[in-house]
Amino acid sequence: MKYEIQGGSFPVVICHLTSGESMITQKGAMVWMSPNMQMETSGGGLGKMFSRAFSGESMFQNIYTARGDGMIAFGSSFPGRILPLEIGPGHEMILQKTAFLASEKGVSLSVHFNKKLGAGLFGGEGFVMQKLSGRGTAFAEIDGDLMRYQLGKSEQLVVDTGYVAAFETSVSMEIQQVPGLKNKLLGGEGLFNTLLTGPGEVWLQTMPVSNIAQVLRSFMPSNNS
Repeated sequence: MKYEIQGGSFPVVICHLTSGESMITQKGAMVWMSPNMQMETSGGGLGKMFSRAFSGESMFQNIYTARGDGMIAFGSSFPGRILPLEIGPGHEMILQKTAFLASEKGVSLSVHFNKKLGAGLFGGEGFVMQKLSGRGTAFAEIDGDLMRYQLGKSEQLVVDTGYVAAFETSVSMEIQQVPGLKNKLLGGEGLFNTLLTGPGEVWLQTMPVSNIAQVLRSFMPSNNS
């Protein structure tokens, strides 16, 4: 499989497949394709179906297989970037919930439960995230622009909740309180931050869709008005 990412702030990834190659995608991600792409909807068993549902995806996935050399394009659902990820043994990835866009058939999408309970109670990234394993190329949706940080052993990065897009499995994530009661009440930065500890690479996004939703909500008329 060869691919190209185009489209600026509204990107698409165009995948060129040889005969017999397949791509797996979430519901509604396909935007155009050559007529020789064959689609099959599959759950892959109850365990995998519920695992995907917990991770924020549809219980069913669409599998597109080229019957002869073919082309298929997948589009993001929000302005931002499409991040290509090479998945293999020793190089698995943790993604924010709903970040998965598409992948080669050899990549497995499953639920990842954060070991730190506080991450589930207070972290914008949540207790439930997505894990990519297996072997192949995968594509993730990034809200806004993308920043990369390579953390050394025990090196830490404090991030406002919601801005963590993805990180390698060698990176640990936990939640820490904003210090000081005055800072919590008057600082306007919330009560908690996400603490990432290396070693490993971290990908941050600059415009989380959850933040945009909060801003827009203040302009929406209430039901009582």
